[in-house]
Amino acid sequence: MAVIELDGTNFEDTIRDNAFVVVDFWAPWCGPCRSFAPIYDKVSNDIEGVVFAKINTEEQQEIAGHFNIRSIPTLMIFREQIIIFSQPGALPESQFRDLLAKAGELDMVEVKSQIAEQAQASGNA
Repeated sequence: MAVIELDGTNFEDTIRDNAFVVVDFWAPWCGPCRSFAPIYDKVSNDIEGVVFAKINTEEQQEIAGHFNIRSIPTLMIFREQIIIFSQPGALPESQFRDLLAKAGELDMVEVKSQIAEQAQASGNA
């Protein structure tokens, strides 16, 4: 699947309408971002059922600010509209593939249950 560019017009719909979305926050001037891009593109073509997206932090400062992106590249993984992973730094291809496999194996019913328990314990239910 081709990597899609996200911006203010398609970000929310992409996250809401897809069960598994990987987002690469990057900038054109960022050396590690440019080094990671071919790995990201290659893996995106090999894995079915996952939406791979990029957000140019220079052009989409509001989205980057919303997610408190302070270092790039930053990878963020959404499963069923929940952020299950967010970490700065480029990954080698093997680690990126392992991360995606583990993210895909997560039991989202259990994740949602844990979130509900935490919210209830903190009085936010």
